[in-house]
Amino acid sequence: MARYQSEFTQFLNELKAQKPHLEADQQAGRALLWDKEPQTVEDQRRAKAAKLKQRAYVYSND
Repeated sequence: MARYQSEFTQFLNELKAQKPHLEADQQAGRALLWDKEPQTVEDQRRAKAAKLKQRAYVYSND
């Protein structure tokens, strides 16, 4: 018995067959933007010290 595959699943399978490097490129992009090394305690301290305090109502001209 043949298993049902949606049009979208068929499209993805065809795309992956045409471009086998696609998943590796996606993982490289994710690593570039999201998978970062944890910050050191010193880096966290400097980032906290560099923050500016936001006013209670930011749209005021005061």
